[in-house]
Amino acid sequence: MRLLCALVLGAVIVAGAANAAGIDQLQAFVDGTKSARATFAQTTTDRVGRKVQQATGTFVFARPGRFRWTYDKPLDQLIVGDGTRVWVYDRDLDQVIVRKMGDALGATPAALLAGDNALEKNFTLVDGGHAEGLDWVDATPKSADAGFTSVKLGFRDQLPRAMILTDNLGQTTRLTFDGLVRNPQVGPDQFTFTPPAGADVIGSPR
Repeated sequence: MRLLCALVLGAVIVAGAANAAGIDQLQAFVDGTKSARATFAQTTTDRVGRKVQQATGTFVFARPGRFRWTYDKPLDQLIVGDGTRVWVYDRDLDQVIVRKMGDALGATPAALLAGDNALEKNFTLVDGGHAEGLDWVDATPKSADAGFTSVKLGFRDQLPRAMILTDNLGQTTRLTFDGLVRNPQVGPDQFTFTPPAGADVIGSPR
């Protein structure tokens, strides 16, 4: 679930006079945003609605496939996508998990923000309606190995404001994004990662 939440981050088909407003917002965001940064707050609840985890942090991405997702508290975790691989570093465990980008990104929520423009290749996108002042997208992964069953992404003013994920265990994770800056200058060092000396590395770095 933590990896699903690396990053950082759908579409809506709105009926009537506002027809396709959500998809228009999504497309405008994808077409006009090559990089972005924001803060986030994350809450996870179990299948009966009990809160099991809260966290805050920051993320930055640059298309295609490069992102840095940092949990500030209470988790101490860093997720970095360098365009080829995804690195997940848990400082408490002193453990690094590394996967090839193609295996880890294509059908994950990160692809909705940091991936390429071929969203419909990996997701089925349908109208999520209008609620909470947002136009929502329901995105269902086409891959059975995605690790989650659905993603909802809420837009306002052509920017993602919230994301709701439901995983295969019935847990729901809600993220809200704040202070999103579109197309900032981002140095390449943000998307590089070298495992700390002595850390346990799981997976192939190459």
